[in-house]
Amino acid sequence: MPLVAQVAVSGATIHFDKLYSYLVPQLLAARVYPGSMVLVPFGRGSKARMGVVLNVQQPAPDVPLKELYDVAPEQACLSPELLALVQELREHTFCTYYEAVKAVIPYGAQYRACVENGVPKLKKQLVRHTQWVYAQAQKLEKLTKKQQQAWEALARGPLGQDTLERMSISRDVLERLVQKGALHREMQDKPLELYRQYAEQPQMIQLSPEQQSVYDILAPCMERPDAKPALLYGVTGSGKTLVFIKLIERCLALGRQALVLVPEISLTPQMIRRLKAQFGQRVAVQHSALNHTERLLQWQQIQSGGADVVVGTRSAVFAPLEKLGLIIIDEEQEHTYQAENAPRYDAREIARRRAIRCGALLVLASATPSVESFYAAKQGRMQLVQLAHRYNDMPLPQVYMADMRTELAAGNATALSSFLKQELEKNLAVGQQSILLLNRRGYQTVAMCTSCGQVLKCASCSVPMVYHKATERLLCHYCGASHHPVPTVCPACGGKLKYTGFGTQRVEEQLAEALPNARILRMDADSTAHKNAHETLLRAFSNGEYDILLGTQMVAKGLDFERVTLVGVLGIDQMLFAQGYKAFEHVFSLVTQVVGRAGRAQQPGRAVIQTVDPHHPVLELAAKQDYPSFYEQEIAFRKLNLYPPFCVICTVGFCGKNEAGVLQAARAFAVFVQQETQRRNDVPLRLLGPAPMSIVMLKEQFRYKLTLKCRGDKAFRAMIRTALQQYDAGGWAAKASVTVDFHADADL
Repeated sequence: MPLVAQVAVSGATIHFDKLYSYLVPQLLAARVYPGSMVLVPFGRGSKARMGVVLNVQQPAPDVPLKELYDVAPEQACLSPELLALVQELREHTFCTYYEAVKAVIPYGAQYRACVENGVPKLKKQLVRHTQWVYAQAQKLEKLTKKQQQAWEALARGPLGQDTLERMSISRDVLERLVQKGALHREMQDKPLELYRQYAEQPQMIQLSPEQQSVYDILAPCMERPDAKPALLYGVTGSGKTLVFIKLIERCLALGRQALVLVPEISLTPQMIRRLKAQFGQRVAVQHSALNHTERLLQWQQIQSGGADVVVGTRSAVFAPLEKLGLIIIDEEQEHTYQAENAPRYDAREIARRRAIRCGALLVLASATPSVESFYAAKQGRMQLVQLAHRYNDMPLPQVYMADMRTELAAGNATALSSFLKQELEKNLAVGQQSILLLNRRGYQTVAMCTSCGQVLKCASCSVPMVYHKATERLLCHYCGASHHPVPTVCPACGGKLKYTGFGTQRVEEQLAEALPNARILRMDADSTAHKNAHETLLRAFSNGEYDILLGTQMVAKGLDFERVTLVGVLGIDQMLFAQGYKAFEHVFSLVTQVVGRAGRAQQPGRAVIQTVDPHHPVLELAAKQDYPSFYEQEIAFRKLNLYPPFCVICTVGFCGKNEAGVLQAARAFAVFVQQETQRRNDVPLRLLGPAPMSIVMLKEQFRYKLTLKCRGDKAFRAMIRTALQQYDAGGWAAKASVTVDFHADADL
């Protein structure tokens, strides 16, 4: 009797995202099991759709079913653990089954539908380039000079056609040798050189007494399947990475695998270099800067067991490691661990679930832990281990405040205070390097009419356009819209436009004017757009090719340069007075982290924070690197106002073309939630809104939100799912699409 596969299909929306049953043809039966990627007939026209098998069972009697079209090879199957992650993603983030599948499997490993000889078939999403690979077979007595060259080139082993042609050995010569039986050939995928510049140079790592104490606490936990997660709280420059490497060494010695997550691509090169030096080809990489082919090859290396250390950004949390023993999340406080598109997951939560399922040790690490993580550690739900001193016993940087109100009163309207300029000059004179942080790219950030006061905004988004001098364009940083040439008159009243504000491009220009001998490197989303830009620019700075590194927050964390002794923080006030209950936490973390880039080797460091409020308590605590005091203030504020960790915040977003319709849809959903809350007695809830999001229009779509303070447990999720079903049944989806996000804290 044929089996029945229960399949989650691609292209589903929430209202018809369920499992569909299909008969498994006898010819495919041996290859179909939970996790298999399949092609199925769907809908009235039986159009081919991709799907993933979640269950296989016996058929119900007298139930007519369609048959599967095709099934992918076994190596494309999701492992039981990754399949469990798909189920959990759907349950906890309200995405569809197939959205979860696409998050777990890289693009190159996925399949698509095609038609061969009139029959629907699966085809790889990514087709690799191939080449002939030649190898010696038997030596001939007489060879021409070119044939002898080819034979000698292959003496050490097989070589590809491209390599041989670079040695001036033509394909014609090779083919003649094949015909004579001297060589044999086979078609193979073209090889791809990745990270060959990182030489394997393992070293004996000597931990300080404090680091050794932390290691001695954490290492035994990898041998306990029920180990608590650990929070490694260490001041900037305390040598957390050395502890990571020693823990990874122990993990591998136990025959298990390790996963290391970093928050941004800009931090990946340094971590890759250190891990590659210690563990060589055992290290694989997963992040979005890799192209589809590179990412697929790294993923296949992991899947086949060829790599037992994986390093990467958020999506690397889904790496197909079958023997996980250790998960490290560096800079764990960073919001970049939260996905902004479906499925809207938090990599830290996924890591926690994987650690429990695999019996692995989870280590969260930071000099400025998230308030939620530190609270969990204080409550005993996590182990708290600390590195209170810098690795080389160097003091923390001395921090100075520059009052920008005084600077303006003295006639200095530039982005650089006179004090910071003097300190930069001192560093240049002694050949030391400096890092400047300004978290705004572009040249000037606001164009305002001097007559009517209107700010020039993007026509598709409710945000100001930003002037980029290098390309002489006004750009929208959200949708990419641009104006060229740059307008000089107000489109509303014809008045004169005045451009104000500072972005990284303008500060770079002012630095060049103030310090004409300085070699300045700018790192922002514009200068790092091309492939491998982060790695190339950071290597150049590390090699001493530049004196000043000016950048956005990508230069604030995790970087370690021996010659950096000065850090400047510019434009922090915009973040300090931003919306959101996490605004102070973000400022404290960013300032603490960037200040910690200075004085990490033999020379003491110093930092200059430019602000209009030099006595602001958050800045003063960040200047002293006093996280415990900041935490006590912040946790009291959170408790008083019922913010996480004392509740879970769920944001339900609504988006559509017609603003009135979006607002109506949001109000309708609020009614559904209130009715469900009254019907159930187990869902404590505070509902706020509907209210416009901080950017009310994005890409010609109006955006409103409901904010729900809740427990975020199974009962709450069941209630939200019911409300979503009622919303869809009422036809409101036609007015506004709806998203559910448990991590959208920045917009509150």
